[in-house]
Amino acid sequence: MNIATQNIATPHETRPFHGHGHMDVVTLGDFTLGKGTFEPGWRWSNDVKPIAGTDSCQTRHTGFCLMGHMTVRMDDGSEATMGPGDVVVIEPGHDAWVDGDEACVFIDTGVAAYALPTV
Repeated sequence: MNIATQNIATPHETRPFHGHGHMDVVTLGDFTLGKGTFEPGWRWSNDVKPIAGTDSCQTRHTGFCLMGHMTVRMDDGSEATMGPGDVVVIEPGHDAWVDGDEACVFIDTGVAAYALPTV
């Protein structure tokens, strides 16, 4: 039996957003987990779109919100807001933004290729 551990406080990598936060990433074998800190003013279309190079976020996110609030708008116009304790699945094809003046901290298992520059 194998076991692997890595504390998120010392991530394998940190992916900065364009101005309003970052994603700390730990990868253990084929499992990747991210702790995103989305600062007030963060919006995917402003802070990650220039990195991703797509019109909307094409990552499937699965995780839960530790603090703060974020609204997600799907390409079809539907919206949902998450807050502390909410467990979410967000399918590809969305924009998102932080609501209010508190950072949103989100634990996400869907970040293996998130906020990586396109080649």
